Amino acid sequence: MGPRILVLDDDDLIRDVVSARLVRQGYAVSSAGTIAEARRVLAGSHPDAALLDIRLPDGDGSQLLQELAQEGDVPCIMMTAHATVTSAVEALKLGAQDYLEKPFSLERLEATLAATLERTRLRREVRALRKQRGLSGEVIGTSPAMRQALELAERVAPAGSATVLLLGETGTGKGVMARLIHRLSPRAEGPFVNVTCSALAETLMESELFGHERGAFTDARALKRGLVEVAAGGTLFLDEIGELSLGVQSKLLRFIEDRTFRRVGGTDDLQVDVRIVAATNRRLEEEVAGGRFRADLFYRLRVLPIELPPLRHRASDIPLLATAFIERFNAEFGKRVEGFSPEALEMLEQHTWPGNVRELLNVIERAVLLTEGRTISEGVLPPEITHSPTPPGGAGSLVLGPEGIDLDDLERSLLLEALSRAEGNRTEAGRLLGLSRHQIRNRLRKYGVET
Repeated sequence: MGPRILVLDDDDLIRDVVSARLVRQGYAVSSAGTIAEARRVLAGSHPDAALLDIRLPDGDGSQLLQELAQEGDVPCIMMTAHATVTSAVEALKLGAQDYLEKPFSLERLEATLAATLERTRLRREVRALRKQRGLSGEVIGTSPAMRQALELAERVAPAGSATVLLLGETGTGKGVMARLIHRLSPRAEGPFVNVTCSALAETLMESELFGHERGAFTDARALKRGLVEVAAGGTLFLDEIGELSLGVQSKLLRFIEDRTFRRVGGTDDLQVDVRIVAATNRRLEEEVAGGRFRADLFYRLRVLPIELPPLRHRASDIPLLATAFIERFNAEFGKRVEGFSPEALEMLEQHTWPGNVRELLNVIERAVLLTEGRTISEGVLPPEITHSPTPPGGAGSLVLGPEGIDLDDLERSLLLEALSRAEGNRTEAGRLLGLSRHQIRNRLRKYGVET
């Protein structure tokens, strides 16, 4: 059975036409003509969404909107023939997801309802993922590649002394993953110290990591504890470790092997209990071959490597991440953005994301700032998103004959072939076509394909 929808309208014809159309689309529909009738329906079932008229014989549909908003996560779409700017703004302020002015087309109603249900599903899934891992950050993902990385992180985190190496392109979330490993480890109550290894020169980096004694050099007027001491009992995150000089690499290797070190200018060996999590966007094998990275340190770090996939390899996670970022920036900017138009979401899913998750974060921050209503449209997305180039192996690999080609026929044929190979599995068919679950569902509906 499909999603449960409540239709509240005092016009019998509109109520019957809308209900019949939604039933044909696979929804389970309950209808009512008054607020009292709607409350009786709600007493027996909890809808996944509600279509509410504003002017009703026994009151204002906004009353029911407020009740549903207080009781739970039931997205509401308001319907009225008396649309004004004031009533539309008030309905949105009270929590309505969207607003339809009568007369509206059934196609527009279906598209609005589908988009509303998709936004609600994404928000619920983001909350479930966060609750599952006890997180407030953006460690979000259900794609196979991301699940594999997360499962490995969750397995190695309890081994509180084991060194972990995070690999991946810039912007894939290595810092966020390092914090996840820390929070899931026995060291969660200890400090998490983040060191960017490219930030300082060799002499300063050694002092920053291991500290220095008073008088060790000209400006060393007092003893300074290094960051390895500050991180005692917790986690030391060495970001961009491939940038360290060979001299500092040598001292770091000794520390990783026996947890002892000397401050700059010191003679005593000091010992500290700390976990090392390192990260790099470089291919350390190539750095070793080029003599820029110590082989013994590389092998010591590579005990538990975790590869974070680039965003272009986990397109199905884009709606989840984008929804999580909307919630973050809503709280930061005092906005009430709910989600995306179908066109904007599809553009996000089709972009190649050379900057990975960090680029997506910046795009959503901009979009939330520029959006006036509840829905992010393609108009507030930057040009590099709205004019994404055709990916390699796309249309450029086809030959256009003298008679031209019907793109709809081509797309439908490819869709059917992918479904056939996947034995009707939509997720697998989407993987074969490079489409997300949202995009597959839209195309199935567009071409009337049943799996």
